[in-house]
Amino acid sequence: MGLNATRIAVIGAGIGGLAVAQALARRGADVTVFEQAAAIAEVGAGLQISPNGAAVLDALGLGAGLRARAQAAQAVQLCDYRGGEVLRLDLREAGQGGYHFLHRADLIDLLADGARAAGVRIRLLQRVAGVTGGARPRVDLANGATFEADIVIGADGLHSVVRPVLNGLVSPVFTGQVAWRALVPNTMGRGPEVRVHMGPMRHVVSYPLRGGRILNLVAVQERAAWTAESWSQTDDPNALRAAFADFGSEVRAMLAAVEAVNLWGLFRHPVARVWHGGGLAILGDAAHPTLPFMAQGACLALEDAWVLAASLDGAGDMAGGLARYQALRESRARRVVAAATGNAWKYHLSFPPLRWAAHTALRAGGRLAPARMMRQFDWIYRYDAIDAAARAGKAG
Repeated sequence: MGLNATRIAVIGAGIGGLAVAQALARRGADVTVFEQAAAIAEVGAGLQISPNGAAVLDALGLGAGLRARAQAAQAVQLCDYRGGEVLRLDLREAGQGGYHFLHRADLIDLLADGARAAGVRIRLLQRVAGVTGGARPRVDLANGATFEADIVIGADGLHSVVRPVLNGLVSPVFTGQVAWRALVPNTMGRGPEVRVHMGPMRHVVSYPLRGGRILNLVAVQERAAWTAESWSQTDDPNALRAAFADFGSEVRAMLAAVEAVNLWGLFRHPVARVWHGGGLAILGDAAHPTLPFMAQGACLALEDAWVLAASLDGAGDMAGGLARYQALRESRARRVVAAATGNAWKYHLSFPPLRWAAHTALRAGGRLAPARMMRQFDWIYRYDAIDAAARAGKAG
């Protein structure tokens, strides 16, 4: 249908919102982003951009900016919680786009610059009170103002105002896991690799950011007590250290350097059944929140953004384009979310014989068939959203 003069409102200036805004504006759409914060900033710390996400950034013309800001990743190393290596995989075999570690704020800055350069208007301090679908969908702001558009896209995360309009309210389920997130100086000279220390009912993920100057830490523990689902909740660093006091010297040294830490509960949300309707659409965490155990949340949002823009641009009408978008994205999102949900237990084996057997099998696989161990993730890392959208467009 072409997107020239199509008026589109995007709710949320996060990764998915800024990416879809740029992708749409580059196709001629008139795009406005509504963000409730006073500045474009992202709570959190590090994230991992695997080749499937890097491919979208390349297609948006942001590949050079990504590589200038990111740490190129070389390997992932799984370790026993006391420190011994279990498995090492070469991430340089992951795919053509490369695998990168990036501070979340640096990616947000890159995407915001790209969106503005494409002509996107970003309106800050705009809290959305609700949305209404229909022939002319509407955004209702908390200050009493309204904004009508041809399409309203909810890129507004876990607490989306658009998702319940399409799907109703669904209560998430606490997984019995909590996660701490912190940044510490890389005083131990860690190189460009992900390291996962796996222990009974707990694990710690660490990797370098910003030229290797700092380490991003994510520590996960199984517990019965409920913890709020918020990245901004803080905790006492001593509580984090106590939870991992029996881990080896490397983990204890990293945790000793923690001065400030965030804690949040991990909740399982269902993938939305309905992604569009009445000129409304959702993407990223608003459509398919995922647990962090495959490090694919940001990459899925980038894939969604590209496919949504391409589907609208290549369809004969908006409804058809939105339907194509969900058809192309839903099954993949469900598969990745399921993989992330099923991955946590592998890091948390608490029965010693079972843990020994699992680690022995991983060591053998890494020693005898490392390429096969890496290829099991090809369906994630080598997925090409640009090609998938193009092929769907040719098929009509």
